[in-house]
Amino acid sequence: MAKKTGRQQIILECTEHKASGLPGTSRYVTKKNRKNTPERLELKKYNPILKRITVHREIK
Repeated sequence: MAKKTGRQQIILECTEHKASGLPGTSRYVTKKNRKNTPERLELKKYNPILKRITVHREIK
């Protein structure tokens, strides 16, 4: 029997790219423990379209 874990897969999307109006999206897939971190996650990740590191926020 498999263990149930609090970790769930989430998608991070670039906030700056969305506002810039350029075509395409910059998204990353990761996991987080929703029990320890119930609020939305924000991480700095590389955006290959803008060619710099930007803030990526969790989307539903």
